[in-house]
Amino acid sequence: MVPCSWQHGGPITLASDNENAQIIVLERTRHVSFANCGLPYHVGGVIPERSSLLLQTPQSLAARFRLDVRVATEATRIDRENKVVHVRNLATGATEELPYDKVILSPGARPVRPPILGIERALTLRDIEDTDAMVAAVRGQKTAVVIGGGFIGIEVAENLVHQGLEVALIEALPQVMAPLDPEMAAPVHDALRKGGVDLHLGSGVTAIGEATVTLADGTELPADVVVAAIGVRPDITLAAEAGLTVGERGGIAVDANHLTNDPDIYAVGDAVEKIDALDGSATLVPLANTANLAGRRVADHIAGLPTSNRPVLGTAIVKVFDLTVAATGANEKRLQASGRPYRAIHTHPASHAGYYPGAEGMALKLLVDPETDAILGAQGVGGEGVDKRIDVIATAITGGLMASDLAELELAYAPPYGSAKDAVNMLGHVADNLRSGVTRSIQWHELDAAVAGGATVIDVRTPGEFAAGSIPGARLVPVDELRDRVDELPEGLLVVHCAVGIRGHTAVRILAQLGRDAVNLDGGYKTWAAGRDSRD
Repeated sequence: MVPCSWQHGGPITLASDNENAQIIVLERTRHVSFANCGLPYHVGGVIPERSSLLLQTPQSLAARFRLDVRVATEATRIDRENKVVHVRNLATGATEELPYDKVILSPGARPVRPPILGIERALTLRDIEDTDAMVAAVRGQKTAVVIGGGFIGIEVAENLVHQGLEVALIEALPQVMAPLDPEMAAPVHDALRKGGVDLHLGSGVTAIGEATVTLADGTELPADVVVAAIGVRPDITLAAEAGLTVGERGGIAVDANHLTNDPDIYAVGDAVEKIDALDGSATLVPLANTANLAGRRVADHIAGLPTSNRPVLGTAIVKVFDLTVAATGANEKRLQASGRPYRAIHTHPASHAGYYPGAEGMALKLLVDPETDAILGAQGVGGEGVDKRIDVIATAITGGLMASDLAELELAYAPPYGSAKDAVNMLGHVADNLRSGVTRSIQWHELDAAVAGGATVIDVRTPGEFAAGSIPGARLVPVDELRDRVDELPEGLLVVHCAVGIRGHTAVRILAQLGRDAVNLDGGYKTWAAGRDSRD
């Protein structure tokens, strides 16, 4: 007998691997196998039918896979010595003891509810019951405050706007979406404000009243509805009470086969610590792809098949109105904090060939180890095509490709879908130029120090572009005039920039061959402006 809590495809794979296994699935809520990633979109009416979220039922799982699925049933204790799970029916209060051969724990993660005055009024969004409560609470209301600017908070804020509410989004940090670096988050802030969200950054919530929310800076916001989306933490209560090891990050510790310190108890999903793909450290990554794979791998291991515990990159994506935001691997903030050397690359390509109608812009950022050329992480913000570029880079990291190898990838091309030199290829070309020393660059946040040290900023755009906005103190010398006007340029380091970095690269190559010391401002004026906006 194998009592399991539900973990995506785990019990189904186990049933497929072992026709004779008796598999009991215990689910605390009244629904099993629901699309929790779709919950915000049902709140917003984007997914109109609640039934669309219910992927399986106890009856359908029993009919096809012979699973004994018990909803509204909670595992209250694991007696490891006697190999018994104590359970309670939440509807009737009846208790039962279930003997087991193997246990798979998948309790997930619980929403964080900080000790804010009035926090009990705040709604959270974890399951179907939470969704029903939020749909009912929103009906007929006019204002909402969402606390937390992570993935769920942003999705909830957008969907409450879709329902016609006036929405304020509160984030205690200076930016939303922690996986992004500041200059990459700036366009997200713009998209939220353009979409109608009243965005408050750098100020936490101090109190939740009957119809208001008060911020640390004294601002009082109207709030018919309050949603707490501050984050989640692993639900380890059952595991800890059973004496299972809890790791340094607060999740259940497991080995390469997802086994806990008990050889008959596995653990998977959001409650479990994962292995960081970049440095091998313990990490918490509450993402569906990783949880689904872990469920399958545990089932395979129980069935005697070879398996492994895949390290995680934290590849993630979110829709922010008309914007797509995605990331994989480490960001610059994390690399700086750890003291790990890195090289950053920013580009601003179009989603497909510019001459084909409908091309949308995007910002891409690649982080590279300057010694090994290994890809450390990537971020993308923009319109269509961001998803596939980040997926290609995540695949490249997993496959062990170097940053310069991205230039060699043979990617599908036709004008409606990409460019002959795809955006990913271009990142590879830039990485190769920097690795080989063909060109040098500095980052937007390094510019002030360079100027303070005597560098001169040279803007190689057109006069019209310069007039529309420029870096303070920059001198205008259009790239096509650069050769004839090189004698006008002062001695010392020249920091060259254009709009996005392409003309800047050309200018640096010209100046270098004319004997001048020049570097390209990575990502050009566009990246610098986004970085400036992130500091305002």
